[in-house]
Amino acid sequence: MIVCVPDVLTAQELAALRAELQTAPFVDGSATAGWSARTVKKNQQIDIGSASYARMADVVRTAFHRHSLLQAALLPAATTQALFNRYAGGMEYGAHVDAPVMGGVGNAVRTDIAITVFLSDPSGYDGGELVTHASGGMEYKFKLEAGAAIAYPANTLHHVSPVTRGVRDAAIIWVQSMVRDPARRELLWDLENAKRDIFGREGKSQAFDAVSRSHANLLRMWAEVTG
Repeated sequence: MIVCVPDVLTAQELAALRAELQTAPFVDGSATAGWSARTVKKNQQIDIGSASYARMADVVRTAFHRHSLLQAALLPAATTQALFNRYAGGMEYGAHVDAPVMGGVGNAVRTDIAITVFLSDPSGYDGGELVTHASGGMEYKFKLEAGAAIAYPANTLHHVSPVTRGVRDAAIIWVQSMVRDPARRELLWDLENAKRDIFGREGKSQAFDAVSRSHANLLRMWAEVTG
């Protein structure tokens, strides 16, 4: 299941992040890749020890938790901190699969879903598409407006095309869902959308209550929660 969502960041949040990008310290992005992905990861990342990083990560985290559509679609139980990637001058990230678990003891996150939040206007750079690979050799390319986000399964092979003009900045987050199985998450998302459609047409009708009950009980059956 791939979900594209516009305006995850407000105009004020996007402006604040872009201002930070002007002076934030960047380091070699391969430092945070696994041993095999490191050979195909050619980009830069904001130094996670910098003050700029802390401020930017807080903005992205706030926007993600505020966005009700992403919360309903992904059913997050935990997230990683955001990373901020920059591609310019032919930089790219070759085909790879994300690490299945990120973090360490006490803060480990199973990476069910990856989220890319675009920070650059698509007209400002050439290339830089996020490309997901499907079975049968199919590829799907995404290059969204600044402030928009795409959520996609982290277990898929994917790559970022070379940026041949301009600069592509983006934030990346990984999510551990309360519902591990992607097919079950997709079914719950379909039911969530059905609820919203019925409510929009009929209000709190008998049909709405029936779909809501099924959605709630399936989530209750499948959700993995602690505490």
